[in-house]
Amino acid sequence: MENETNMSGINQVLLQHLYDVTPEELIVINSHTKGFSDEQLSQFCMIYRSKRKDPQTILLLCLLGLVFIAGIHRFVLGQAGMGILYFFTAGLCWIGTIVDAINHKQLTIDYNSQMITETLSMLNMIKRN
Repeated sequence: MENETNMSGINQVLLQHLYDVTPEELIVINSHTKGFSDEQLSQFCMIYRSKRKDPQTILLLCLLGLVFIAGIHRFVLGQAGMGILYFFTAGLCWIGTIVDAINHKQLTIDYNSQMITETLSMLNMIKRN
């Protein structure tokens, strides 16, 4: 089956499997996966969905840090060093946690972009073997 795209140029397989990603994410993924077969796209989507983080989840964890344990969102984003720092300094006296709550979308976009790159490199390794 040939890759089908809709009027916006987004592959239908991506829309089926990644229905809950942000439009920015979808555009980046679509540009990185041009030329992939439907099977490769399905495999990419399966791996990426298991790795990506939702901005609302990161915001909730960040806000939880204001009243409970600071830095949980940093651990979830794979930033253990910052998580430990936030934990022992109460989110850098809550200022860091407040800034992270404001910038939660950018933190999530950065993490998800890194996961897109990791997933693509993983798929390239699988294709080589």
